Amino acid sequence: MIKTNIHKVNRDGSLCFITFKNFDKHPEIRHAFTTRHGGVSEGYFGKMNLSFTTGDNRETVQQNYIIICNALGIDPHNTVLSRQTHTSNVKIVGTENVGTGVFKDFDYTDVDALVTNEKGVALVTHSADCCILAFYDPKKQVIAAAHAGWRGTATEIGGKTVRTMVENYGCNPKDIIAAVAPSIGPCCYEVDMPVYTEFAKLNYLNMPQVFKDKQNGKFMLNLWEANRQILMHYGILKENIEVTDICTNCNSEHFHSHRATGGRRGVNGLILELAGD
Repeated sequence: MIKTNIHKVNRDGSLCFITFKNFDKHPEIRHAFTTRHGGVSEGYFGKMNLSFTTGDNRETVQQNYIIICNALGIDPHNTVLSRQTHTSNVKIVGTENVGTGVFKDFDYTDVDALVTNEKGVALVTHSADCCILAFYDPKKQVIAAAHAGWRGTATEIGGKTVRTMVENYGCNPKDIIAAVAPSIGPCCYEVDMPVYTEFAKLNYLNMPQVFKDKQNGKFMLNLWEANRQILMHYGILKENIEVTDICTNCNSEHFHSHRATGGRRGVNGLILELAGD
């Protein structure tokens, strides 16, 4: 049983996925953050795994995409997957990119955030403890998704995604709604001083809220709070940000977690689409 007071837990037979309540208010948006449940993968990939790079069978993973997309009313061949490498690179995509990473080879590399204003283009972002950030501007009809591990967070991938929406589509940050998906929580994410130092370069962060000092050269990092503060710094209103209360490490029976499994895992995924007419 997945416990959350923030998000909505959806079930369709054995399939189980999370949706964001602030996004659910907009019927023109189709989206889901997947769990381990409802796919056809086996072993430690099971059941729902969306990764092609962890050793799972390619056709099996494609079938998982078909299962979750069908549940959302999305054409699985309209998905666009980024090749994530913990950068803060943002790419604008459109109909010319559909199928990339899922049903055809990548035509770009080193991209950790995707943005589009085209209907019927389903953005896909992976994680197995890292944060995923979702964005939607209902006035300009622009969506975005970003993979924000500690490196991406410290280099402001969330803020750079907002800036891309503003500069390319005229979005007003005050109109944008955002969500921080389930990831490793501040209860479980221990890091060391070099990580702390990278975040300290962002002089607007309230560091005591982002890091709990363990007094032994180690810190507990709150990626949720760090990303919330970054998004607010770039103009998104506090009340427009839905921040998760689900730790993937604590709930590894429901979510793929790199830390909980020592790397023997698949990935969770966010799928986000602005529905076509």
